[in-house]
Amino acid sequence: MSTKASVDRYLAALNGGDADTIAACVTEDFVNEHTSVLGHSRFGRAAYRAALPAFLGAFVGLCYDIEDVIVEDDRAAVAYRMSFGWVAADGTTRPVSVRGVFRFQVRNGLIAHRVDYWDSGDFNRQTAT
Repeated sequence: MSTKASVDRYLAALNGGDADTIAACVTEDFVNEHTSVLGHSRFGRAAYRAALPAFLGAFVGLCYDIEDVIVEDDRAAVAYRMSFGWVAADGTTRPVSVRGVFRFQVRNGLIAHRVDYWDSGDFNRQTAT
């Protein structure tokens, strides 16, 4: 499977919201690296899979709209707009939209390393009560 096809499969899995399908797109030694202050890095498929239900539950209707994709050999960079509903303390759901960039390294058709760059300040601004 090509790098582009592997990345497309992973992004489609994220948008599909099924934790097992998402985890099946990454290597056993997967590194999920977050650069944002609010992000949480994970190491290994099992740790990543274990964190997915809470992540998917917190980001209601999560959707990554792809703005641009650059692929070179086993690497890819994907600019995205992440949209979701955030349940506020008062129980209302607020729409949130945050731009970011994924940087991927692919090995044997699976995502081996993902670095996620997104603006946690923008997230805080949109979710503040």
